[in-house]
Amino acid sequence: MRLLRPHGRYEFSPIVARAPYDWPGGRRLAVYFALGIEHYAFDEGMTENLVPGVPRPDVLNTSWRDYGNRVGAWRVLGAFEEYGLPLSILLNTALYQHAPALLAACRQSGCEIIAHGHSNSDVMAGMDEATERTYIRAVTDCIGKEEGLRPQGWASPWIAETLSTPDLLQEAGYRYLLDWCMDDQPVWMKTRGGQILSVPYSQELNDSSTVIGRQAAASEFCDMIIDQFDELRSAARDQPLVMSVILHSFISGQPFRLRALRRALEHILRNADAVWFTQPGMIAAHIMSMAAASPVS
Repeated sequence: MRLLRPHGRYEFSPIVARAPYDWPGGRRLAVYFALGIEHYAFDEGMTENLVPGVPRPDVLNTSWRDYGNRVGAWRVLGAFEEYGLPLSILLNTALYQHAPALLAACRQSGCEIIAHGHSNSDVMAGMDEATERTYIRAVTDCIGKEEGLRPQGWASPWIAETLSTPDLLQEAGYRYLLDWCMDDQPVWMKTRGGQILSVPYSQELNDSSTVIGRQAAASEFCDMIIDQFDELRSAARDQPLVMSVILHSFISGQPFRLRALRRALEHILRNADAVWFTQPGMIAAHIMSMAAASPVS
């Protein structure tokens, strides 16, 4: 029979057959929350739509998305500060011009800034290599200038890559990426210039795919977070695992959804023994500091 075309980025590795290790302090479950703070061009390019099929110019969805930058992100930031939980930001660099005060608030809260392209109206799929390299460099340089240090992690807009994206990210100095959702542990990926680490990123505990894509209720998303946490906390007795929760300012920043999210956060905090609340960059740094080149194939 014909062999299927492989991507060649990593080998198959069953999670039950891997060498054990610990997160800092002997903890077994690493939990991180990432908030997408995004900006879109008006009435062009890719869009996140609450109501599809709206006639152009699309005022309804444009204003709904901008609610996240004007209101929702501030409330999510405030909630995480209230609970003392670290937060990471998936950042479109267009926000430095559109909402600089919001980025200042993220900086003050100690958020990790993860590169998420220039705008979520962009999509990297289909770019030639020179164009993609220039695009990555521009995003990287912008964050480096604004934050005083270059970003360590990358999440492609719409999780859309080219065949060269991991190679170009590694060559641009990125230590990890979040695009691949194939595991509950970090996985070393091969590139033409070395390795880049894939840090787990959930397409399931993601308010965009769940609330907008599947049209699940806020209470359902809350239950999903709680059930994922309880199941992984039990499984982590045997091996270190990563749980990620992906939020968007214009979705989970809506008051009724934030209220449901609070219930999930409070449940997690009541059961936080052996849990490391962290950020993707700290997960990557811990893996890279370990004596073995990689605990995961």
